[in-house]
Amino acid sequence: MAFSPDYRAYPTQSATTTAVLDAGLRAYMLRVYNWMSSGLLLTGIVAYAIAHTAAMDAFYPLVQTVTGRLVHQPTALAYIAMFAPLAFVLVLSFGVNRLSTQAVQALFWTFCVAMGASLTSIFVVYTGASITQVFFITAATFAATSIYGYTTKSDLTKMGSFMMMGLFGIIIASLVNIFMQSSALQFAISIIGVVVFVGLTAYDTQRIKADYIQYSYAEGTDLAARRGVYDALSLYLNFINLFMMLLQILGVRNND
Repeated sequence: MAFSPDYRAYPTQSATTTAVLDAGLRAYMLRVYNWMSSGLLLTGIVAYAIAHTAAMDAFYPLVQTVTGRLVHQPTALAYIAMFAPLAFVLVLSFGVNRLSTQAVQALFWTFCVAMGASLTSIFVVYTGASITQVFFITAATFAATSIYGYTTKSDLTKMGSFMMMGLFGIIIASLVNIFMQSSALQFAISIIGVVVFVGLTAYDTQRIKADYIQYSYAEGTDLAARRGVYDALSLYLNFINLFMMLLQILGVRNND
């Protein structure tokens, strides 16, 4: 949606109303960030637990190649885990206004668990130290970009539309590269992906703020609770995708 003008620009609005709206917005944004952070924590715990326990064998068992080398081979369960988060995103996106608050929250937690299972593969490919390093780089980048999106007076609507076009381009290029297996194309996709998800983080933060200002979700209502989870999901996905793009650029592989 188009960015709504800053509500402080209206001189007819009372100071009391402005203060109440300010307080409500801060509380709402804090809830969104808490949901997002909690979801990331759960995802990390699940991914780490699977990668460092016997459960890893169900996803990526060690298989001996014809050359005698042991490699982690993905199973059918691993492929299911890879695509399961997409199903949850679709259900949450289309059902946020139809499902109960409890159902939306349960789906969000289940989605975070499924995403954790799908991210187990990064422990096969990259060293633990580089995963940790890239995570903190991602967190710092995300925080700075989200703060910019929250505080800027510039309208980021056009940039958001452009970034969405870039996202579709990344998806198409990634599908093509499944068959091409080009490292140069993959590197280009990762670079463009960082730009796209940094831009989407700023845009989504501004959109969340603008939506709240326009609709003023009443504190404690089911609508506020459901929208808070959905908005947290948007930022969560931006963070995860930014992390994966940066990991492909900066991550140190286990066989390096």
